[in-house]
Amino acid sequence: MSAAQQDEGLVIRPADPGDVPLLMRLILELAEYERLADQVRATDELLERALFGERPAAEALIAELAGEPAGYALFFPTFSTFLAIQGVWLEDLFVRPVFRRNGVGRALLAAVAARTRERGGERLEWAALDWNELALDFYRGLGADRTDEWITHRLVGDALVDLAAQAPR
Repeated sequence: MSAAQQDEGLVIRPADPGDVPLLMRLILELAEYERLADQVRATDELLERALFGERPAAEALIAELAGEPAGYALFFPTFSTFLAIQGVWLEDLFVRPVFRRNGVGRALLAAVAARTRERGGERLEWAALDWNELALDFYRGLGADRTDEWITHRLVGDALVDLAAQAPR
């Protein structure tokens, strides 16, 4: 974080268990923005277990501007077999609309990048919805490479259960 950001009252801090209700509100705001609110199944309890339980699956950072919650980033480790390097997958980067264009998104992404490097990571990746020009322009402005050659696939619900049932025992 730059001195200017500190002067403006921008703080990026790790989330703690007391932040779970705030994170859930921010996640719901992101889901509304992405037109995916009907897909949210997370609860405070599930999120707390995922972030702060016995085996945390991910971690989160909270951005505060002038003492107000401005956004968050949620991320987890990855690994590239081809390169034999660690990395991080940025699952969520969200800045509340009223706080946009104040350096909050850049500061959150920079903080995730710093954590990636501190842990020996050499790659930070994420996805963005193809219609979200605001995000796509932001990422382009950071110098991020767009990788259109990979198509994301997903197994959820019954499809995952059905395939798992086929695993050799």
